[in-house]
Amino acid sequence: MADTASGEDNTVIIKKYANRRLYNTRSSSYITLEHLAKMTREGVDYKVLDAKSGSDITHTILTQIIMEEESNGEQMLPVNFLRELISMYGNQMQSLIPHYLEASMENFRANQAKLAKAFEDSLGNNPLAKLAEQNMAMFRAASSAFMPGAEKQPDAKTPPAANEGTGDLSALRDQMAEIQKRLDALGK
Repeated sequence: MADTASGEDNTVIIKKYANRRLYNTRSSSYITLEHLAKMTREGVDYKVLDAKSGSDITHTILTQIIMEEESNGEQMLPVNFLRELISMYGNQMQSLIPHYLEASMENFRANQAKLAKAFEDSLGNNPLAKLAEQNMAMFRAASSAFMPGAEKQPDAKTPPAANEGTGDLSALRDQMAEIQKRLDALGK
């Protein structure tokens, strides 16, 4: 009993009045469905009670939030899924569907977290630093090819990747110089 009471202390009670207004008893303020949607996204545990009867209408309000989201934003629930879901009402398998959908969503979230972790691990500590080094090496090579007098001698700060393939760069510089000579000849 003590566990239930302490668990309910974290649950925000929302009262819905006959005039369709929602009242957050924790913050002592009226809220909207948008507020409830935000609370849901933030992981806030709440329960919506009918102010007159005291009955739990959380399910109905959550369904209403989904309907609002579907009508106002991009639709997430495909039409075929909705048709299949509606067709399950009254079916003998109806009682299994809520458990199946909950388990599916839990698996989806777990897989999403694993995928994000694997992606993060595959990139290493700072993938942008490596990419920036490669881009700078390519930029130096390109600028020295177009402006032969602007090339700098490699120094200790230049990463080894920038110094590799200088033979290829020399060949490219020679080709660019030849092209420049041809362009100059055409311009005369």
